[in-house]
Amino acid sequence: MNISFNWLKRYLKADISAERMADILTELGLEVEEFEKIETIKGGLKGVVVGEVLTCEDHPDSDHLHITTVDVGQEAPLQIVCGAANCRKGLKVMCATVGSVLYPIDSDEEFKIKRSKIRGVESLGMLCAEDELGIGRNHEGIMELPAEAVVGTPAKEYLHIADDYLIGIGLTPNRVDAASHIGVARDLAAYLKSRGEKVEFTLPSVDDFKVDDTSRTIEVEVVNSEAAPRYAGITVSGCKIAPSPEWMQNELRAAGINPKNNLVDITNYVLFELGQPLHAFDADKIEGGKVVVRSAVEGEKFVTLDGVERTLTANDLMICSAERPMCIAGVYGGQDSGISDQTVNVFIESAYFHPVWVRKTAKRFGLNTDASFRFERGIDPNIQVYALKRAAMLMQELAGGRITSEIIDINPTPAKHFEFDFSLERARKLIGKDIPESTFMTILEALDVEVRGREGEVLHVAVPPYRVDVQREADLVEDVLRVYGYNNIEISDHVNSTLSYAPKPDKARLQNVASDFLTSNGYTEIMSNSLTKASYYEGSTSYPQERCVKIINPLSQDLNVMRQTLMFNALEAVELNVNRRNANLRMYEVGNCYAFNAEKAQEENVLAKYEESYRIGITVTGLATQASWNSKAEGASFFTLRAAVERLLKRFGIDIYSLQSESLDCDLYGDAIVFKQGPKEVLRMGVVSPIVRKKFDIKQEVYFAEIDFDQLIKMTKKAKVQFKELSKFPEVKRDLALLVNKSVSFSELRSIAFATEKKLLKSVSLFDVYEGDKLPEGKKSYALSFILEDKNQTLTDKQIERTMANLQTQLEQKAGAEVRK
Repeated sequence: MNISFNWLKRYLKADISAERMADILTELGLEVEEFEKIETIKGGLKGVVVGEVLTCEDHPDSDHLHITTVDVGQEAPLQIVCGAANCRKGLKVMCATVGSVLYPIDSDEEFKIKRSKIRGVESLGMLCAEDELGIGRNHEGIMELPAEAVVGTPAKEYLHIADDYLIGIGLTPNRVDAASHIGVARDLAAYLKSRGEKVEFTLPSVDDFKVDDTSRTIEVEVVNSEAAPRYAGITVSGCKIAPSPEWMQNELRAAGINPKNNLVDITNYVLFELGQPLHAFDADKIEGGKVVVRSAVEGEKFVTLDGVERTLTANDLMICSAERPMCIAGVYGGQDSGISDQTVNVFIESAYFHPVWVRKTAKRFGLNTDASFRFERGIDPNIQVYALKRAAMLMQELAGGRITSEIIDINPTPAKHFEFDFSLERARKLIGKDIPESTFMTILEALDVEVRGREGEVLHVAVPPYRVDVQREADLVEDVLRVYGYNNIEISDHVNSTLSYAPKPDKARLQNVASDFLTSNGYTEIMSNSLTKASYYEGSTSYPQERCVKIINPLSQDLNVMRQTLMFNALEAVELNVNRRNANLRMYEVGNCYAFNAEKAQEENVLAKYEESYRIGITVTGLATQASWNSKAEGASFFTLRAAVERLLKRFGIDIYSLQSESLDCDLYGDAIVFKQGPKEVLRMGVVSPIVRKKFDIKQEVYFAEIDFDQLIKMTKKAKVQFKELSKFPEVKRDLALLVNKSVSFSELRSIAFATEKKLLKSVSLFDVYEGDKLPEGKKSYALSFILEDKNQTLTDKQIERTMANLQTQLEQKAGAEVRK
């Protein structure tokens, strides 16, 4: 975004240099990326002064040259030979003295004034015409100045020629309010006011706006009011196409815009002045005298200004006449509807188009215009009529037009201020400095923020609708700090710290622990988008589509809802890798999942119906171990996944067997198990359903676990680290092969064992599971290892036999187990 220093000073009355202005803008977050001096007249007319012709005589060797003496305010008059027919005694002129460098109009070369002889007569300068000075195109004679012109006055001073400065600022996407000279001036005024400096910020007056007659009213119909919440227009008739005045051309050039003609330049001028895009239509080309704002017809063809025929969709908003499209709303004009050299009557459009509609259309066609840049970020929704009046009055003044219609304003309801509470105490904490209340109030007033109520340290504020980036307390804190100055926040000389360090199990640290552990165990971290396809959840009973948090204006149908589970992101990664012949995968992801729960809706809390949970997803597929010279390749299985999950929980001080487990009925899994602590689910894991795999065209088995990380953090905080002295006595291992019903789980057997023997039993592990036709129907075999240990003495054979017999009896009675011989 280019800013003209002189243009900016029209609205900002303050004693400020261009250099200081550039420094302030960078402080305000409008980073100055370019700073360049622009000479209004190339060379600055150095050495050109006001002179008076004292004598004028004919040259003896020429029928058209004159020998003059000219007073230029020096000790002696200069003798200058001049060929202009209008040269005469007593005339006040522009005189270029020896050493001056001129840049005549329509010449690429400079013209240096030298001491010379013309037909034998010495000449010490040149009396100049307008085109020779570069300030006009008149070459019929030398410039004639008024008699009151003061001899010796520099031409630059006499002609009020001021150099300009181009200030290029890098706009961040949220600061569309600063995409205009008024917006930048408003920011500068806030900065200067907050520091008690004398400054006056004024908008161009439209108080003299007056409709000449209503002889040329264009009817307007808005069919799609969602895409065009506000549409205004006015007709200006009897305009005469001509070049814009020099002041407007100079300011447009300084802002990086090439002048074209007065009508086009006026729309560009208002755009860069106010930030409101305008579109000027040739009113005589609007068939039926009617403008219709509607969605395009699917497949409709339209030729834009660049001569390209474009195929439209129903998601494109069009400005049409009664018969045909004329313009892609907010993006690009049509080939035959805009201003031409023959235009006399103009219909000016000033609208607020919905940012999403403009952004999608501009992206689809690869068009990026000054108008679309502003519309897609959100312009001031209340400035449309003011901008119309400003443009219409300029057309009256500069093009001789007459305003021949009332202002048509469709959906003119003013946009409301953004209202919220602003805590001075919280603001101070966020800023990191005890800023006085008076300073806060001064800055808020300078930012046009109204204080509409107060309760102690909490202000109820209203932010103007043109600040679309300031809609909550944190936004306003940032804005206040921006004006207050980041450089005014001191870094403390003393940093306080405790000598002892005891890290708390906070979320960020525990996430790093989990990531480090899984990575060190051969798992690769993936990071995916929390936006995903709604079609993944179609027909699911475990994660119904109705519970998806929908995106109101999605960029594409592939990113139209927020994910309820990490599984689909993992399967996308599996699909991508398998298709690239990388089929052996161990992956994990840590991220948020979201759900919509209508039952939790509260009138006073709009966010209550939305649920957010932090989870870890772990995925295993392909081979668990590669083939080697001393071992065969081994495929991944459910137990590969379970081992990783069990070790991860153990790293957090949680024994997986301390959790209640049960079979999980979930349509995303074939077979799965869920682990709970009381009623709260901690994790679920299993083999992904073939139906789900088919959606991703994955043929190999995929094993997936999903851990509720929020619940894991709570459990970790409660887990206590206990010190146990290592036993001096040996442990004893005994094995049992048990025949049990298929419904009996290992965790049940383990619980029975520990409930039976609390003193000597150190651990129970499962080393084999067998199911087959050699066993009775409905039965399976578990092979268990029991580790026994006494911390006070060496175990005797009798103690071991008595303990194992007791364990066997309890397992038979409580689990229906039968010892296999």
